Amino acid sequence: MNTSSISRRLAVPLARISLGSAAYTAIAFIAAGRLDWARGWIYALVFVAASVVGSVIVHGVNPGLLEERAKGMRADTKPFDRVFYRAFLPLVIVYPLVAGLDARFSFSALPFWTVYPGVFLFVLGSLVTTWAMAVNPHAESTVRIQNERGHALVSRGPYAIVRHPIYAGTLLGLPGTALMLGSAWSLVPMALTGLLFVWRTAREDATLRQELAGYADYAETTRDRLVPGVW
Repeated sequence: MNTSSISRRLAVPLARISLGSAAYTAIAFIAAGRLDWARGWIYALVFVAASVVGSVIVHGVNPGLLEERAKGMRADTKPFDRVFYRAFLPLVIVYPLVAGLDARFSFSALPFWTVYPGVFLFVLGSLVTTWAMAVNPHAESTVRIQNERGHALVSRGPYAIVRHPIYAGTLLGLPGTALMLGSAWSLVPMALTGLLFVWRTAREDATLRQELAGYADYAETTRDRLVPGVW
């Protein structure tokens, strides 16, 4: 495949991810009611840059995965994952709204220095999720057994450390977002989101043990689901 063909294949998902990321960060600015918000711009730049750079890396190493992830729900998506998304999607809209309102009314403003650990946690979480998607061609956005795509166990890279590294990276990035935006109140919906991911991890792990060849043996050697040495 030549360079121009690769570029065309990347252009559509990259444009979708770029525009989607920018639109998502705009929620916080709309709630804040202003554009002269340094923390908001730091968050927007870090969020969009991490999304775009991660997508370019994943496309280069694991072509086709971005297109598969964009397909969303499938007919064979597990019922528990449909429940997860019904709770997750509203929450993921709520916390930038809360952070923006916090910036407008100063309900629970955090000191500016919290931006720095926030950026660190968010970037670290993005690196973990990008690494996981780069090595796992079956890292779709919903939970299902991908029989038509030859679903096979992946145990290398971050999967040798924890069994669900994409979720682990997500949980690192959630508090990073609140710290970047400077809103203690936004930690509440983020904590609920984190609990949802813990529940999803437990359900997905049980499903893979039962339905994916080799997963039960893999779980005996890679014992932790999300946090090394903890769970």
